[in-house]
Amino acid sequence: MTDLYQSQRAMRQMRKAAMQRGVVAVLDVGSSKIACLILRFDGPERSHAEDGVGPMAGQSQFHVIGRAITRSRGVRFGEVDAMHETERAIRTVLQSAQKNAGQRVDHVIACLSGARPRSYGLAGEHHLADSVVTEQDIARVLAACAMPDLGEGREVLHAHPVNFALDHRSGLSDPRGQIGHRLTCDMHLLTVEATAVECLLHCLKRCDLEVAGIASSAYAAGLASLVEDEQELGAACIDMGGGATGISIFMKKHMIFADSVRMGGDHVTSDIAKGLQVSETVAERIKTIHGGVHATGMDDRERIELGGDSGDWEKDRRSISRTELIGIMRPRVEEILEEVRVRLDAAGFEHLPSQQIVLTGGTSLIPGLDGLAARILGQRVRLGRPLRLQGLPQVATDAPFASTVGLCLFAAHPQDEWWDFEIPVERYPARSLKRALRWFKDNW
Repeated sequence: MTDLYQSQRAMRQMRKAAMQRGVVAVLDVGSSKIACLILRFDGPERSHAEDGVGPMAGQSQFHVIGRAITRSRGVRFGEVDAMHETERAIRTVLQSAQKNAGQRVDHVIACLSGARPRSYGLAGEHHLADSVVTEQDIARVLAACAMPDLGEGREVLHAHPVNFALDHRSGLSDPRGQIGHRLTCDMHLLTVEATAVECLLHCLKRCDLEVAGIASSAYAAGLASLVEDEQELGAACIDMGGGATGISIFMKKHMIFADSVRMGGDHVTSDIAKGLQVSETVAERIKTIHGGVHATGMDDRERIELGGDSGDWEKDRRSISRTELIGIMRPRVEEILEEVRVRLDAAGFEHLPSQQIVLTGGTSLIPGLDGLAARILGQRVRLGRPLRLQGLPQVATDAPFASTVGLCLFAAHPQDEWWDFEIPVERYPARSLKRALRWFKDNW
C-alpha cells in the first residue's frame, strides 16, 4: 500500500511539472478508438488552501491546441491486450496530435475503461488534539479509514474524500479552520486489476512518455456528461464504449460508485458479422448507418444491401430488411442494459434523491436506445453530450468523446485524493475485513 501511495504522489508531482511547462497530453485509450488532445494551460494553478478539499481543487484555465484520433489496436475490453499493437497506435495518434499542435509533449494523463473496477465506501474518525481542524487532521482522518481486503493483484485507482462531518455537522466539503472535537470522513475507494494498469503504464513509458496521471474512463465520462444539478442531486453516467460499458454514480459533486460491464458496441458489431456472415468492417458500417433497436412496419420494406467482394455474385448481391438487422442487434443491447441494471441495483442507486441516468459513449448513438434504456432501467434517461472546451473541434463534441473531454477536466481540475495529503507513516490504513459502508445510502 505504501508503494501505491508513493507512486500516486509521484504522478501528482509529475502533473505539477507538466503544468509549469504549460502543456500536457490527454490520452483516451479505448477498445474502438484512441483519442489524444494536447492542452495548453494559461493561468497558474490556485493553491489547495484557496480551493479546499473536493472537486475543482487546483483549477487552471486551458484550451485545446492539438488533437488526433486513430482506430484502436491491441485493446480488448478496455485493457491492453497486445502491447506492440497498442504502442504503435499510441505513437501514431500522439505524433499526429503533436504535429497538429506544432509542439512536442512529454507528459501524458491517460484513462482506461476496463480492469474490472470495484467500489468501496470507507469511513474514518479522528479526535482533534486542538479544536481547530488542520491539514494534518484531514490526513489523519483519511488514514483512519479501515481498508477492506482488496484481494490479490488489485490496486487503488481513485481514493476521494467525499464527505466530512465535524461533531454533528455533516456534509462539509472542507472542514479546515473550523472548530470542533470529532472529525469523521467518508471516502470512496475505486480499485482495479493491477496488471491492466501496469500494462498501460508500461506501454506509455515505451512511447517515451512521462505519466502525470491515470483515471477511470467511467469517472472521466461522468465529469464531462453530467450537468451540475445531476452531479449534486445524484445521477448515473453510463458510458457505452466499444469493448466495455462504464458506470459511474455521482452525488454531491463526487463520484461515489463505479463499475464496468465487459460488453459494448463491438459485441453488437460481432453479432451482426456472425449473423449475416459478413466482415467486421461491413458489420460496423451497417450498424452505424442502418442500426436501431425498435422495428416498425416501415422497416420490413427497407432493404439493406450487404455488399461484398467474395467473387460470388449471388452472395455479394444479398440484402436484408432493417427488421432483420434490428432482430440481431436488440438482444445484445438488452443484455448490456440488463447488466447495467444489476450493477445499479447492487450500488443502491434507488436510494438517491434523484435517479437520473445519462447515456453517453459511441454505442449510445444507436437510434431508440434511450427509450429501451428507460424501459429496462426504469428511470429517467437522457442522452448526454460532453461539455464544450475551448479549441475543441466540432467532431469531438459528440458522445463518443465524453471520456476524452472528461480527462481534460480531470487534468485541469483534479479532485483531492488520499495521496494529496501527508499521511503519517505509522498511520497508513490498515487492511481489515470491515464491511464497506454504504454511506451514501445511509447518510444522504
